[in-house]
Amino acid sequence: MEDLNFNRIVSQQFDRAAQYLKVPPSLLAQIKVCNNICYFQFPVRFGGDHYEIFEGWRAEHSQHQKPCKGGVRYSEMVTADEIMALAALMTYKCAIVDVPFGGAKGAIRINPKKYSVEQLERITRRYTAELIKKQFIGPGIDVPAPDYGTGPREMAWIADTYQALHPGAIDALGCVTGKPVTQGGIRGRKEATGRGIYYGIKEACSSKEDMARLGLKTGLEGKKVIVQGLGNVGYYAAKFFQEAGAILIGLAEYEGAIHDERGLDLDKVFNHRRDTGSILNFPGATNIVATKQALELPCDILIPAALENQITGENAPRIQAKIVAEGANGPTTFDADQILIAKNVMIVPDLYLNAGGVTVSYFEWLKNLSHVRFGRMGKRFDEMSANRLLGAIEKTTGERITDEDRKNITKGADEVDLVNSGLEETMISAYVQIRDVKNSVKGCPDLRTAAFINAINKIAVAYMELGIFP
Repeated sequence: MEDLNFNRIVSQQFDRAAQYLKVPPSLLAQIKVCNNICYFQFPVRFGGDHYEIFEGWRAEHSQHQKPCKGGVRYSEMVTADEIMALAALMTYKCAIVDVPFGGAKGAIRINPKKYSVEQLERITRRYTAELIKKQFIGPGIDVPAPDYGTGPREMAWIADTYQALHPGAIDALGCVTGKPVTQGGIRGRKEATGRGIYYGIKEACSSKEDMARLGLKTGLEGKKVIVQGLGNVGYYAAKFFQEAGAILIGLAEYEGAIHDERGLDLDKVFNHRRDTGSILNFPGATNIVATKQALELPCDILIPAALENQITGENAPRIQAKIVAEGANGPTTFDADQILIAKNVMIVPDLYLNAGGVTVSYFEWLKNLSHVRFGRMGKRFDEMSANRLLGAIEKTTGERITDEDRKNITKGADEVDLVNSGLEETMISAYVQIRDVKNSVKGCPDLRTAAFINAINKIAVAYMELGIFP
């Protein structure tokens, strides 16, 4: 029977990559192991004598860079092994995109849909208090972020609780990222993971050699796409692909899936689900009751953006996508990897592809520490400089530049412009590194192994430069 333990799957992926590196075994063991994991139970009072006991975790996989960084997950299915695996992926993810954090992950075993907003606030604040007591949170220690089941609202509660218990701490807002913009967040963070997926696949599809091997043309226009998961990550990934000219032929959620070869209008599907509670019965689309069957439909790009272990040894032989773009963490098992590689499927791995979130979280953290919005200092100066230059050109040539062209040319960069530009540069640079490793390391079978090789090598160098290992 296939091993679906997420932590062991990540370990197998690590071991497969480590064999290509000339790194001492003791250092590999240090990089691989999860340094700290804190498990605790905490009570929350919901009025009168009614208390509930909740289980919480925070794992810090590596402190080779500080602070540690990773999301907080709210799920009934969460386990310690899952949290350690996700923390490990965060370590490798940060290394791949050159973000100076160690990996971490947190969770509460809870179904947030079963609780009111007031109750969720009490649970979140109590969880934060436990992290503070155990020194598992702080702008220079460990910085949480949103994950499955959480969002900006929960991050605002975490930040407020931290500030209340650290009066006068000038950098307190840097204790968590993914906050609302009004509470120290950064523009572009909400859509960052989905946008990062778009940038990553756009770069992957720009290689004539790689696309020819898959029987595809370069670019995204006209490519048929199926997305699993219509949450924050899946929605924005689908949105950006559709805007780039890709055809969204399938969407899958926990209640089922829909398919239309002519293409689905994402916003109309989203509104249909809001109004009816389900994506099923969308006008003109075919219902697929078994969600996972949607993953097996013919398409150019399949984006699993839900939970882990969605493509396994059981259904991998039936996957017909030419590119699997891992929007979620760990959607493909180790056994499924081998099957897809043998079928000449390009897997763009999670530890690279969904790193857009942590990249923009890094920008938010920098903003919180610098106490200034990106673009505030230079925007007007850049606009005035560009206007002076255009004025000189007009004077020299005698030709007048139209008001519309002048407006477009002289526009200074807002915060969101700088964030998106930095994210695109990060995703392109990281992909180039990974692809270079795959093509230069003899026997490297796929992009996932190349990504692990790249990450492990960077972390090993960091340890050596610290003098911990010779």
